[in-house]
Amino acid sequence: MPNTIQFNQNYPDITQSNELYARAEKVQKPVTQTLAKGPGQFTKGVAPKYIKKAKGSHVWDVDGNEYIDFNAAIGPISLGYAYPAVDEAIKKQLEDGITFSLMHPLEVEVSELLKEVIPNAEAVKISKTGADVCSAAIRVARAFTGREKIFCCGYHGWHDWYIGITSRNAGIPEPIQNMTYTFEFNDIESIKAALDDTVAALILEPFIFEAPKEGFLQELAEVCKANGTLLIFDEMWTGFRIAVGGAQEYFNVKPDLAVYSKACANGMPIAFLTGRADVMELFNSEVFSYTTFGGEALSLAASIATINELRDKNVPEYLDKKGALMKDGYNQIAAELGMTQYTKCIGYNCRSMVTFTPEAGNGLEVKSLMQQEMIKRGILWAGFHNMCFSHSDEDINYTLSVYREVLPIVKEAIESANLKQYLKGEV
Repeated sequence: MPNTIQFNQNYPDITQSNELYARAEKVQKPVTQTLAKGPGQFTKGVAPKYIKKAKGSHVWDVDGNEYIDFNAAIGPISLGYAYPAVDEAIKKQLEDGITFSLMHPLEVEVSELLKEVIPNAEAVKISKTGADVCSAAIRVARAFTGREKIFCCGYHGWHDWYIGITSRNAGIPEPIQNMTYTFEFNDIESIKAALDDTVAALILEPFIFEAPKEGFLQELAEVCKANGTLLIFDEMWTGFRIAVGGAQEYFNVKPDLAVYSKACANGMPIAFLTGRADVMELFNSEVFSYTTFGGEALSLAASIATINELRDKNVPEYLDKKGALMKDGYNQIAAELGMTQYTKCIGYNCRSMVTFTPEAGNGLEVKSLMQQEMIKRGILWAGFHNMCFSHSDEDINYTLSVYREVLPIVKEAIESANLKQYLKGEV
């Protein structure tokens, strides 16, 4: 879409955002349904709090301010907001209904499509959220192995089995907390030393920003198999982005189970568990995992349309190419400005992240300054480049021009030894 973002003279007017937030505080606890979308992630006093509409790669807040968006709704937007092929599929299905008293044909069709594109998809289970299918995967792994202990690496949702190991574990019985353990990514030797015949499953994000070492995922699969432990890939972020078939396709490693959501329906709520037929068979008898809205047809139609677009238009290649322009462009600007000791953009091209070193000072203060200056210039920025198919060369070129203007401000603030004086809002 045409880029109507401008280098603004002033910070955005966020009056309506603040008024809505004041109303929310009276009736909602918490005020956000997704932590990453909440006001705690953005510079207070400068950043908008509510988005009203979106199209392509652009969003508009409730005050009418327009931004280029690199957050992708925290992952689900793989093609672009209001993407025509997906929206038409939703509208067409809406004419026939949303949720029904029996199963819907689209449940079969989406499962057949997943079997075509995901290497380990001997069988498919459909649900609504990533946390749901992660928990279903853990439950069926425990049932299949007859073991209880879980090893995990990454973020895997809000359910008891996982969140019990975090600092937000109030309300979770201690015995449940004591059945899950974390491990270090890329440290195969420590995993070998810790695995024993009590470990039901090992679940990890195949990568977050750090790349797996050569052979790490392959050896992990071998070690798990030898130990009778099921390997689960959490592909919420990697699925349909690094490759249509996810990280298991990209790295040629087939896990016993894998879970997907976010990018597979371009914003509609749906999630998938794929895996070995013998493990998944337990859902027919011994393991209970059902949800009323698992067969909701608008999301099923959106998912089929999305996956077909991702595959037919080779969207992962596009995300890699355009994401490289963002990541490499940022690093080049930082180098030209003599800032490589302070900042670097890391990760895979489809989803990269701007980082700051300890030499830059207080990380939250630096990020807040960067964010306020990016938002002023029309970029809804949280430190990530979550690429989608609608990010155009014009979007990318404009964003790099903003970095070229903002990074000198950040450098000056860092070297002033009083970065806080540059902040218009609260950290």
